Amino acid sequence: METQPKLPWREKLGLILRCLQGNIGFMIATVLCSCGGMLFHSFTPQVIGFTVDSVLDSKAPDLPAFLLQLLPVERMRENPAAALWMAACAIMVLELIYCILAYFGRVTMAKASEGFMQKLRNTLYEHIQHLPFAWHTAHSTGDVIQRCTSDVEVIRQFVCHNFTEVVRTLFLIALYLTLMLQKNLAVSWVCILFMPIVGLSSGLFYRGTGSRFEAADRAEGDLTACAQENFTGVRVVRAFGREAFEVERFNQKNERFSNLWIKLGNLLSVYWASGTLLTALQVMAVIIAGTVQCVNGNLTVGGFTILVTYGSGLAWPVRSLGRVLSDMSKAGVSLDRVSAILNAPEEQDDPDAQDMALQGDIVFRNVSFGYGSQKVLEDVSFTIPAGSTFAILGGTGSGKSTLVHLLDRLYDLPEGQGTITIGGTDIRKIKRKSLRRQVGLVLQEPFLFSQSIKDNIAATRPEAPEEELRSAAMAAAVDEAIGDLPQGYETVVGERGVTLSGGQKQRVAIARMLLQNTPVMVFDDSLSAVDAETDAKIRAALQERVKGATVILISHRVNTLMQADRILVLDSGKVSDIGTHAELISRPGIYRDIYDIQMSADDRRLLEEGGEA
Repeated sequence: METQPKLPWREKLGLILRCLQGNIGFMIATVLCSCGGMLFHSFTPQVIGFTVDSVLDSKAPDLPAFLLQLLPVERMRENPAAALWMAACAIMVLELIYCILAYFGRVTMAKASEGFMQKLRNTLYEHIQHLPFAWHTAHSTGDVIQRCTSDVEVIRQFVCHNFTEVVRTLFLIALYLTLMLQKNLAVSWVCILFMPIVGLSSGLFYRGTGSRFEAADRAEGDLTACAQENFTGVRVVRAFGREAFEVERFNQKNERFSNLWIKLGNLLSVYWASGTLLTALQVMAVIIAGTVQCVNGNLTVGGFTILVTYGSGLAWPVRSLGRVLSDMSKAGVSLDRVSAILNAPEEQDDPDAQDMALQGDIVFRNVSFGYGSQKVLEDVSFTIPAGSTFAILGGTGSGKSTLVHLLDRLYDLPEGQGTITIGGTDIRKIKRKSLRRQVGLVLQEPFLFSQSIKDNIAATRPEAPEEELRSAAMAAAVDEAIGDLPQGYETVVGERGVTLSGGQKQRVAIARMLLQNTPVMVFDDSLSAVDAETDAKIRAALQERVKGATVILISHRVNTLMQADRILVLDSGKVSDIGTHAELISRPGIYRDIYDIQMSADDRRLLEEGGEA
């Protein structure tokens, strides 16, 4: 896919807040538990410092007045062993409270995280369901899946884990620096001076990772798309012996993906190595400054212990901001890629579009259409009388399927490029759901879900009784073939129906459409994979079953089309001829040429005698 535009963080934050609805309470509880736990954890060095200075030594305790009233300092000095046990118990209680708060923080974090993930996945999936068909054809399935899985996971990790980590780190920095400044200004300033250096290195690292993460994300999408195409097209791969070619193609994409992550790993290695050095230097500087202050009598041993503990405790949280910034870089790229899907405009009905029954003639008037700069249809006009059988014949790329796609509004006809009406009503004035519910469509390449055959046929009418389902299967000449399968109608087909033959898939798709029982039925070259005898059986059954419906047949076979009331011949996107079978073979043209090529002398004799070719 193309490189996505960078969105401002205000828009990204809006998406995050939208998906956090209903889970913000859990996020707040997580932050409170985390900060509360760190508060109790910070008391541990104070207990140790008090014990060293005021119990084991005779220094005046540097504690709030209410604590001095609660602590029997003199008695503790008289019995140091008991005082040490008391200090140990106090530390255990503080750490126990810290662990309890950490536990509840994890629980609320899990609820917030999964709730956010579920909302974002549902939002994405629902939006994709309403995107135009043209959007789906322009984007590879593998890349879309990668955005809906890997990118969503990156966003979740940042929002639900790293955000809490940022708040926790900022709270910890403020708390520890406040406690350090109360003990000794000189040592505290030594620690503070290192913090901008660590922050600056993190910022430089953040600037260098964004483009590399985006390139790696795109490469992962290409790799996923390659694997997905190979797995779904396994039959073609095996049939043409393309295993070696596909392995080489996957290896190339995999190598590119790996190289990008290796380069990114090199950048990460430099950052973490330099960060470790800065952290060690910060701790060393605090120890040296604290030692000097102790020697000069400006700091007690207990105070030195407290400052070194807090200084060491600050080193990793400050440095973790670099990791958070790194994850912010990845999350920013992932948010851009996910937002590119969510910002894609959905299919919209005209404001005055209505639900209505499809009745009357279908009229294409001066229709022109193209895919980008490629012109497919040019000034095409014809009428399909209601209740008739209308056939379309033409070479590959002549625009046959495009006519059907326009009728079903899989693509919208641009303004000024003609009109398509049903019963005199422009199809743009009919709601898409209403239109598609009444236009049964069997595509040239039928798609079956990885479910039972029964479920596949019933996809258009899940509530249909079993006798209607079997009747549709009989009309599609697939009931007998289904009966020969191990579990009959309960047989589960493979992904995309790979366990069935091409003809069986087409006939199941025909049965699915017949069960829908729509007033307009379109067969887009849907009999191409069945033999001539089965083709004739299906057409005969259709004539009995679809009486009163408007039927559109698209095929390369003349014997499939010749029984139609009218036959349209397309040539390079233009109407070459139109008429009945008898009219078209009576005059020179494409139709008669194809008829002469496809029909043998025996076939023609049978037709003249009234038989079925």
